Amino acid sequence: MGTDQGKDEARHRVWDLLEQENVVRERGVHGHIPDFIGSERATELLTSLPAWGSAQVIKANPDRAQLPVRTRALREGKLVYMAVPRLADEHPFYELDPGRLPVEAAMSKTAEAVAPKVMPSQMRPVDLILCGTVAVNHQGARLGKGAGYSDIEFALAQEAGLVGPDTIIVTTVHDLQVVDEHLPEDEHDFRVDVIVTPTEIIRCGPSHRPSALFWDHLDSKRIASIPFLAKHARTRCQHAASEGI
Repeated sequence: MGTDQGKDEARHRVWDLLEQENVVRERGVHGHIPDFIGSERATELLTSLPAWGSAQVIKANPDRAQLPVRTRALREGKLVYMAVPRLADEHPFYELDPGRLPVEAAMSKTAEAVAPKVMPSQMRPVDLILCGTVAVNHQGARLGKGAGYSDIEFALAQEAGLVGPDTIIVTTVHDLQVVDEHLPEDEHDFRVDVIVTPTEIIRCGPSHRPSALFWDHLDSKRIASIPFLAKHARTRCQHAASEGI
């Protein structure tokens, strides 16, 4: 079985289980980061972590499941960089400054209307990364919805020097999303350091973190669909041409 097929099968097992057990707020969860029941309780547990208390800058995904975390961060005066959905802008992150924006900016639609967009080069170093997840195991291997945006976001932050060895990577999920099985991984995948469910905090082992964006893992269609990458790719080509590569 190939890695992609193994990932898809694991995702579908979890999506099916979540709907079967009625632990998501809306059905039709397939293809999405699950908006799980209990996300508010998971947020409360997350905010009990010392890493949360010391974090001043957070990079977050835009999915509804993590809305309580983003809202809490803004209420506590933390600066939040939230990915533009599908990274569909040359400035791929919203800058959610609690000193300038209402807490409602934690919602993706509100952020689109009121928040400035920034490039990685305009961002401050990140203390904590929050990501959405479909399935995750106790070793920290995770699967997103299959679009690869979280991996690209992480790689962009890594290349920009925004992520250091002390940057904590956290995900909030329902207990049923934590699986006791091997999850297929690719070289560009990152692992999480901490899993927070409505009932427990799970600390994972040493995390795998790619050091840069793997351009050879991206086809031309994917690069063209993400404006920041398309612009970056053109710059790379121009540089290579000028160097005679």
